[in-house]
Amino acid sequence: MFSIEAIMSTNVITVPPTATLAEARTLMHDNRIHHLPVTEGKKLVGLLTLTDVLAATDSFLRDERNRIHANEILVGDVMVHDVATVNVSASLRQAALFIEKHKIGCLPVMQNDKLVGIITDTDFVAVAINLLEQIESTEPLDDEFDVDFDDLDDFNDIDVEDFSDDDGRLAS
Repeated sequence: MFSIEAIMSTNVITVPPTATLAEARTLMHDNRIHHLPVTEGKKLVGLLTLTDVLAATDSFLRDERNRIHANEILVGDVMVHDVATVNVSASLRQAALFIEKHKIGCLPVMQNDKLVGIITDTDFVAVAINLLEQIESTEPLDDEFDVDFDDLDDFNDIDVEDFSDDDGRLAS
């Protein structure tokens, strides 16, 4: 079956807490990702999500002179400090349940206190699609049955009296 190691992304893109939100946003955009583990050296110290970036930056609708720009805000000031992680040997089901219960989008994957991957809600969608495809490939197709589905619309063979009470009403 599937394991965390089998579906996690191992090419993890990280950002230091000293980077600006503009730099983080560019990394996310260029790599089409929504989660950046924040590291100091090899140590995981936080997590930055696209939602965090969007919440911390001012709208372009705000007056230019009063707007706080993304290049003025450090990742370390916005990141989540208390990051939920999962061990690489943990159950994939437990990780999925944790993500669903806590309504989070990812779990950094750790092995011996070292960041070795990241697993996201998108990874779980891919697993679900794979499982659905496997189920569908084992189900018989409609054309394997010798049934003329057009004939199923003809209910003339059903005797309503069999389902009615003494007054002629349909029995429940």
